[in-house]
Amino acid sequence: MLLPAAVTLALCLAVTHAAAADATAVKAPPALSKGEALFNSRCAACHGIGAKGTPVGPPFLDKIYEPNHHADSAFYRAPEMGVRAHHWKFGDMPKIPDVTRDDLAQIIAYIRWLQKQAGIF
Repeated sequence: MLLPAAVTLALCLAVTHAAAADATAVKAPPALSKGEALFNSRCAACHGIGAKGTPVGPPFLDKIYEPNHHADSAFYRAPEMGVRAHHWKFGDMPKIPDVTRDDLAQIIAYIRWLQKQAGIF
């Protein structure tokens, strides 16, 4: 499926803006480097570099995503099955093809580390 040019441009601009704004962020520990790389390549277009969100997707550094409200199972289910919008007005999240459970385990570990760094839990 090809995205319309305007959507593709908006996603690129959002990621570029997020990357520039995140230039001083703390680097993830080496054990999380795979999760960070996977997040940046598969999730950051919508959820932002460092999970800070973009104009097209919510931040994961919000209390709503803490483990007691969104357990790891929710982070597996969303990319595997897609999810209807329920906390934000960004629209439904589509299923993300070609993301394995191992990829998701790495991504989730990275997200949880970011959340701890941000004092979410």
